[in-house]
Amino acid sequence: MLDERDLPWLAEPLQRLRDHDRSHALILHGGGGSGQLELALRVAQAWLCERAPAPCGQCPSCHLALARSHLDMKVLMPETVKLALGWNEGAEGEGDADEGSGKARKKPSKDIKIDAMRQAIDWAHTSSSRGRGKVLVFYPADAMNETSANALLKTLEEPSSGTRLLLCVDDPERLLPTVRSRCQRVRLVPPTPEQALDWLTRQGVDGAAALLRASGGEPLAAQSLLVEGLTPALWSQLPGQVAQGDARALVALALPRAVRVLQQICHDAMALAAGGAPRFFEPGQFPPGARLDALAAWASELARVARHDEHPWNAPLRVEALVAQGQRTWMAP
Repeated sequence: MLDERDLPWLAEPLQRLRDHDRSHALILHGGGGSGQLELALRVAQAWLCERAPAPCGQCPSCHLALARSHLDMKVLMPETVKLALGWNEGAEGEGDADEGSGKARKKPSKDIKIDAMRQAIDWAHTSSSRGRGKVLVFYPADAMNETSANALLKTLEEPSSGTRLLLCVDDPERLLPTVRSRCQRVRLVPPTPEQALDWLTRQGVDGAAALLRASGGEPLAAQSLLVEGLTPALWSQLPGQVAQGDARALVALALPRAVRVLQQICHDAMALAAGGAPRFFEPGQFPPGARLDALAAWASELARVARHDEHPWNAPLRVEALVAQGQRTWMAP
């Protein structure tokens, strides 16, 4: 896991959060692609650290935190996120059969389940093993369904002594109002464009400026685009391909990513149609003639599919249908 030595823009917020003692429950929001999880884990490590300056990285508590075996630190996340991070303990495989049983394993969940929440709440009310309190991290916190979030309310309002909670989310408005009202908010500001470009260049990323624009200015998200095969050259061609009804590049992506890319294309096409500037693409990468009314209808359909990307769609056909609808926004009425 990266830290502030790898991601230097995290150094200042780490120091600020390390010394934060005005609330036992914090919402760390923004910066999902700028190191939000990395910062949260370092903050939790600092709160449990046994030497100054925290996190020292040398004390027994720090060693346990770095090994993800600290008895006073718990990270609650969905099974899908665990699998993506390689934290496979307790996560079930998708569609595999249990050896010798003939039964298929359950599909990994995208939610923080109520059973996991109840176990975490019980854990939070037990004694600290090393006497430095306990830290409970939620990532992403908006993965709590309504039942799980409601179960957390009493702990947010009346935590056990020494327990601190850190809820990580891109947009706090995705949390229940009753959760938000019990927490203080701290925003993770993305690095400056100069910092982000310098970091991506040092990572050997070609076309860093285009990928940074594509990711909304967040360098780790830009790096992820490249890992998924979205090179700067391919990115620049996508609006034109959609306008021509060509879905081949998008069909190769996972459905949530393909829908997200189409939403970015739609957003920028709407901005241009309304006389504004695009955010994720260059203006010259869009053919002229997109109709604003058709773009609005396309945006609504993309939002609907994005809300239900767990549905057992036939993903290639779903993407092709969305691209076909996008193509029609550039066709004459």
